[in-house]
Amino acid sequence: MSRFAFSIAATDGAARTGTITMQRGEIRTPAFMPVGTAATVKAVKPEGVRAAGADIILGNTYHLMLRPGAERVARLGGLHRFMNWDRPILTDSGGYQVMSLSDLTKVTEEGVAFKSHLDGSRHLLTPERSIEVQRLLGSDIVMQFDQLVPTTSTPKAQMEAMDRSIRWAKRSREEFDRGGDHAERAALFGIQQGALDEELRKRSADSLIEVGFDGYAVGGLAVGEGQEAMLGCLDFAPGQLPADKPRYLMGVGKPDDIVEAVCRGIDMFDCVLPTRSGRTGQAFTADGPINIRNARFAEDPEPIEADCPCPACSSYSKAYVHHLVRSGEILGAMLMTEHNLWFYQRMMAGLRDAIAGARLASHARNFLDRYRAGKAA
Repeated sequence: MSRFAFSIAATDGAARTGTITMQRGEIRTPAFMPVGTAATVKAVKPEGVRAAGADIILGNTYHLMLRPGAERVARLGGLHRFMNWDRPILTDSGGYQVMSLSDLTKVTEEGVAFKSHLDGSRHLLTPERSIEVQRLLGSDIVMQFDQLVPTTSTPKAQMEAMDRSIRWAKRSREEFDRGGDHAERAALFGIQQGALDEELRKRSADSLIEVGFDGYAVGGLAVGEGQEAMLGCLDFAPGQLPADKPRYLMGVGKPDDIVEAVCRGIDMFDCVLPTRSGRTGQAFTADGPINIRNARFAEDPEPIEADCPCPACSSYSKAYVHHLVRSGEILGAMLMTEHNLWFYQRMMAGLRDAIAGARLASHARNFLDRYRAGKAA
């Protein structure tokens, strides 16, 4: 079997549907990857994640290198065996986390020096170390190490971070290629930077294409710039990347963000939103998100969402889940998270079907009108 292959089955406008084929299985695109930051998709067993329809999940270099440690995971047979997930795993490089979670971060050309948010221990994460950690974990899709700066940064800071990310992309590529057996079965993605600037994004994309990657991510968005600005960037950024490679929008997101991004040519997504929201009492539905804690659900005998086939909706009422969540019962978080994961995967399946049937425009409009009307209510 090929190490990595991406085939496009159908297009509809800028949107595409297809398949990524890897040794551990196929990934249907557009795809949403549930986030298993610390080797677990919180509140759901791996079997439940797969039952919801996920083909791939995400793990994180920063968190796993700090606890339990990449070397320990490797000694225990790799991340797949460690967490009992036998399908593809994409690992984030840790670049975002060292900038947002750690204390006393210092960025140099070598890498990022930081103190752990867990115990204050000092570490240096470089492109080479990031790739090494991902190799030790046994990642299927490895992300280059990059530097992220807020979209509110000065143009000079944005340009410097973009240029450094290109240099780090080359070092990531070189370290990945030294990976022996791992490099022969895994894939490496580059990350486009450049904030909201079309020219910087083009320079970044062209430089990454020159290095050569299996897929390309649109990085540096969903960090507070707002939906309008993000979508404005997505009007041009995906088209700057190769049409025959997967395009991955990192850290997105909200259901309406995903639908809008698919219409603009994005193939892959990840976000903590469905799991984090589930643990805090928010459920996603076709009619917008609901807060199950609200008193109006205390005696509601209906499921979280009508016509949803998930185990939570098939067997439990809003009233019961409301009781569990208000009581702080663990089962409440489990049922809410399970429903949200099913909602996201059903949403992605609907988008794939609409693209294949050349009816994405009407499907997206109907979805967005209904979802946003419910959200505004």
